[in-house]
Amino acid sequence: VQLQASGGGLVQAGGYLRLSCAFSGRTFSSYVMGWFRQTPGKVREFVAAISWSGGNLYYAGSVEGRFIISRDNAENTVYLQMDSLKPEDTAVYYCTADQGVATVRSGSGRYWGQGTQVTVFQ
Repeated sequence: VQLQASGGGLVQAGGYLRLSCAFSGRTFSSYVMGWFRQTPGKVREFVAAISWSGGNLYYAGSVEGRFIISRDNAENTVYLQMDSLKPEDTAVYYCTADQGVATVRSGSGRYWGQGTQVTVFQ
């Protein structure tokens, strides 16, 4: 499995970004997908996850109501729509994949993308 994240950038507080993660190498619909983020000196933090068909969504409390995770199984891509961004959302965002929800949500997924930087300024 290969994961390629993109879509990060520099945005003013209150703005929005949409991250994408392209999946290849296996059958996308067999994998739970997730997003994590990390800032220097801190552990990687769960952001959101989505089940195989997209029917179940999971969010960290800090992003619920502002971020939306979605997937397109025809395009082998998972998205993270980030609205009402705050400076504390600044981090490198990573996509991850594995075949179980608990595995992905715990950060134990076998597959990780390279990360994309999101910077939110006041």
